[in-house]
Amino acid sequence: MDLNQPVVVPFNRPASAERSIEYVTNVLTSGRESGDGPFTKRASVLLAELVGGGETLLTTSCTHALEMAAILANVGPGDEVILPSFTFVSTANAFVLRGARPIFADITPDTLNIDPESVRRLVSERTKALCVVHYAGVGCDMDAIGSIAFDRGLVLIEDNAHGLFAARRGKPLGNFGQLATQSFHETKNLSTGEGGALVINDESMRERAEIIREKGTNRSRFFRGQVDKYSWVDVGSSYLPAEVIAALLLAQLEDSTRIQARRHEIWAAYDSQLSTWAFENAVRRPQVPDDCVHPAHMYYLLMPDLECRSRFIKHLRAHGVLAVFHYLPLHLSEFAQRYGGAAGDCPVTEGVSDRLVRLPLFADMTEDQLTLTIATIESFRA
Repeated sequence: MDLNQPVVVPFNRPASAERSIEYVTNVLTSGRESGDGPFTKRASVLLAELVGGGETLLTTSCTHALEMAAILANVGPGDEVILPSFTFVSTANAFVLRGARPIFADITPDTLNIDPESVRRLVSERTKALCVVHYAGVGCDMDAIGSIAFDRGLVLIEDNAHGLFAARRGKPLGNFGQLATQSFHETKNLSTGEGGALVINDESMRERAEIIREKGTNRSRFFRGQVDKYSWVDVGSSYLPAEVIAALLLAQLEDSTRIQARRHEIWAAYDSQLSTWAFENAVRRPQVPDDCVHPAHMYYLLMPDLECRSRFIKHLRAHGVLAVFHYLPLHLSEFAQRYGGAAGDCPVTEGVSDRLVRLPLFADMTEDQLTLTIATIESFRA
């Protein structure tokens, strides 16, 4: 096998949208490139309609949206925030930056979402907030999670980086917690390269969110004519994206029906055509509960063990197909050792991390690329 084989099927390619160039050109020739212009406003409205929640504020990244959420939750030194160990580091960093201690929960073996029973065991008198991650856009058990948060008076935050266009029991993800975050990183269904959004479902947090996003000033109220000048009134930072980012997002939101339809075609092709191969090789496919609508964000496989996964990724790469693993357990990371993380704390997370591999999935994937990927997978023996 030739590991120098050129990549024929990349793992990801950001979706193209029909009016992207037109909208970006419009911004560049308008003389107004800073944020909160007409494209920001139009994209925010469309995004709010998709999420079905409250006020939606575009941000420079999902990471920054999480940082805003941590500030709005009044998280600080001495507080604890429960979150899954199986997530990207931004989910933890947002709270660590406020001086809080991250408490890492395990995941369930079916959906790979945060385990409500693990959460229940970890709640203490110091717990201030609970942040869930809807892995692969499949909704967490928000009935159980919501009950824990409500009973303990915790701020509930949804890291919905994977879950735009997804729902649980008919309710869009990003609409369960007081706060939710979205991602438009280049690996997501809709991409602006970098970008994100904060969804505010608690009306009492709305005005402060605007202030935090505008460097701690009440500038937004000034532009609405509600004050005659604006000043520094709270902590904040520069979380407002440039107008060109909003223009790219608007074009993709308007083209999202086509983008999503193609992603679902690819996801369904993997799921149906690989079923026999997966069974014969003791490989597990994604599990989506009947009450969940997934967004075709990711198609992953759980290989029998780490050695098998390594051979599988190498096999695909030798045939020009790029597949990748995913999160390493945060509780085992070098930085997390200061919080006492140890092997065995989250056994499901530790096992899944060694076995999971993500297949190529992007809206502009051709039929030839899809056919090659599936054929190459079927030629592998565990």
